[in-house]
Amino acid sequence: MTRGATPTTPVLDALQAPVVQAPMAGGPSTPALAAAVNRGGGLGFVAAGYLTAERLAGEIAATAALTGDPFGVNLFVGGGSPGDAAAVAAYASRLAVEARRSGVPLGEPRFDDDDFERKVAVLCELPVAAVSFTFGLPPRVAVDALHEAGTEVWLTVTTPQEARDAVGRGADALIVQGVEAGGHRGTFADDDAGPQLTLLAALQLVGAAVAVPLIGAGAIATGAGLGAVLAAGAVAGQVGTAYLCSAEAGTSDAQRTATMSDAPTVLTRAFSGRLARGIANRFHREHAAHAPRAYPEVNHLTSPLRAQGRRVGDADVINLWAGEAHSLAQSLGAEEITRRLTRDAGAALEAAAHRCVE
Repeated sequence: MTRGATPTTPVLDALQAPVVQAPMAGGPSTPALAAAVNRGGGLGFVAAGYLTAERLAGEIAATAALTGDPFGVNLFVGGGSPGDAAAVAAYASRLAVEARRSGVPLGEPRFDDDDFERKVAVLCELPVAAVSFTFGLPPRVAVDALHEAGTEVWLTVTTPQEARDAVGRGADALIVQGVEAGGHRGTFADDDAGPQLTLLAALQLVGAAVAVPLIGAGAIATGAGLGAVLAAGAVAGQVGTAYLCSAEAGTSDAQRTATMSDAPTVLTRAFSGRLARGIANRFHREHAAHAPRAYPEVNHLTSPLRAQGRRVGDADVINLWAGEAHSLAQSLGAEEITRRLTRDAGAALEAAAHRCVE
């Protein structure tokens, strides 16, 4: 792709399509999805969140068997502090009625770091093109180890200050996430009072603050949306929700149906104890106001309920993570989605350029 003076990296510069598949942990991301996005010219990603280190190694091997092109892996940054134990216990008591209704026990609300160090070790042994991080800054030792393995390190940010901190930690590129994005907020501090910048505002502000390649993330559902992100200074767009209904995604039937509806999205802690955007449902309406800021304890607590909901098709107890433009998702192959996004983005940018001629 021709970038002009826009900062880039070897991995981004090699893409035929300015599309990075968002890693969607918990089921939707699959080796087949990553490989299909690669065939469309974009960059597929493996979602390592919630996997063991051993399972991650298996997902990397399975993806490599399906594509000879580069792909990436996303990790959740571990650490932080446990949530208030009393608040978590109170929430568990509140959810007892949900457990009885679903016929499954609640999970153990434990605090852990998602097997962070062992996953980094796997990625040093089985290097991939790029490793992205969300939920904060990874330790410098992890960044250095991945660089030593020949891997680009991309960090997720939501504000200019987070961007400055990420560049200081050694990031090769930044994923700039707007508040309209589906799934968990990538903020370093999970704070309701923090800035909630939209993608367009965040790209402009972050672009003025740092001089590294930017990848825009947040409700990119059409070629016009992708074109807008590129015009605002991003090298590529990170796309997740638009792939939820693709043939290769591991999305549950209930989530597919909800994704293609026009139901509104909300930011909620009800399912995981950390702010995330999903399609509003009964579980959010009845429990969000009482959910403590406690990740991953609440995520473990509700995991059996959500798994049962997916098994029986009950969308009211599933974390229906999706961006604000979710109703535009289509039931197409991921390769075709990637190619359409790229083609339509080019057309949108060309049309816009004509309107800017004096």
